[in-house]
Amino acid sequence: MGTMPFSLDAHPGLAVLAQPDSLRARVTDALRESLIAGTMQPGRIYSAPNLAELLGVSATPVREAMIDLAREGLVKAVRNKGFLVIQLLDQDLDDLTELRALIEVPTIARVAVLITPAQVAALRPLAHQINSTAISGDISEFIRVDTAFHLQLLAVAGNRQIVDEVRRLRNLSRLYGLGPLAASGELIATAQEHTELLDVVEAHDVAGAKLLMERHIGHIRGVWAGLDED
Repeated sequence: MGTMPFSLDAHPGLAVLAQPDSLRARVTDALRESLIAGTMQPGRIYSAPNLAELLGVSATPVREAMIDLAREGLVKAVRNKGFLVIQLLDQDLDDLTELRALIEVPTIARVAVLITPAQVAALRPLAHQINSTAISGDISEFIRVDTAFHLQLLAVAGNRQIVDEVRRLRNLSRLYGLGPLAASGELIATAQEHTELLDVVEAHDVAGAKLLMERHIGHIRGVWAGLDED
C-alpha cells in the first residue's frame, strides 16, 4: 500500500473549501462524505498534506479532521505515511443497515403520528435540495443534505439519543453506488422517495411511512451500494 496521489479531476467528491468559521468541522464533514461515497478508497493511505492541497487548506485542520475520523472508526493512522481508509466487510454493512432499520422504522411511525404542518413545511426545501443534487450529480452535497433531512425528520419523535445514534450509524455507512447512479440518472428515482416520505407522514399514514422507510433503508445494501435489488 502506498500513499495515494491526488487530483481534483480524479476526486470530484472532494471540493475545494472556502475559509469557514469552523474550518476543522468543514474539513471533517467533507472528508467523511468522501469516505461514505467511496471517493476516498478503502485500503488506500492518504497523507494530510496531499488532502490539504486538494481541499485548498493547510495541513493542520486536515490532520485534526483525520484524527477525528480515526476516532469514529473510518480511518487508521499509519506512522510516517498518513491515514489508511478502513474497509468494512459486507457483514459489517449488513449489520449497520439492520440496526438502522430497527431504529428508524418504528421512529418514523411515531413521526407520522406527531408531525405538524409547520414541521413538514420546514423539511420540504431539504427534500427539493436532495432532488436537485441527484440531478446535478453532486454526491458530496447529496450525502450532506440527505443526512440533514433524515436527522431533522427523526428529531420530530423527540428522542435526541435516537438522532445521535442514527447520525453515528450513517457516518459508518458506505454508499459506493451513488456515483454510478448519479452518472446514469438513476439516483433521481431514489432521491424522490424523500418527497414521498414527507407526503405519507404529512397524511399521518403510519403503515405507509414504515413501508417506505423500510424500502428506503434497503437501498443502502442495494442500488446505493452498486447492487441489484429484488
